[in-house]
Amino acid sequence: MPFLETMQAYFRGEKLEALFFIFPAGIALVVLAAVALRVERGGFAWGVAVPCALFGLLAVITGGVVAARTAGQVAALERTYADDPAALVRVELPRIEKVNADFRTYFVAFAVLAAAGLALVTLVRAGWARGLGPALLLVSAIGFLVDGFASRRAVSYTVALSELAQRHGEPGR
Repeated sequence: MPFLETMQAYFRGEKLEALFFIFPAGIALVVLAAVALRVERGGFAWGVAVPCALFGLLAVITGGVVAARTAGQVAALERTYADDPAALVRVELPRIEKVNADFRTYFVAFAVLAAAGLALVTLVRAGWARGLGPALLLVSAIGFLVDGFASRRAVSYTVALSELAQRHGEPGR
């Protein structure tokens, strides 16, 4: 697939994931937090509500920002590619390599959240722990899915950038 098509497919996927998965998941988490506080009282409700509200707001903001910036980002990259493909590689390849490295960090963080959630729900009898544990499991599962899609999508874009670097005499990675 030509480089521009690969790049456009990568960013189209990023925008669609932001609009139709990250943003709505964030809204669902915020709604879940509100419902938990409405239908329950005490520690259980707060154990569910706090992480759902925090991660939900983070997802709403992240999804909205990614969706809003993607078209401009793609347009700028297309202009740079048309003017100087080597310049695009010098900027974009290190950026996507950092994104790829960050996925590993995020996967570890989601695993820690999931382990904490399992420990809380199985080892602590307090109501807040019985709410917090499943909420952390839910948040980590959403994170694994979001970054699972994103990391898979980034592979072909990284390969395309590396191939472009080789064609234009930039240091290969």
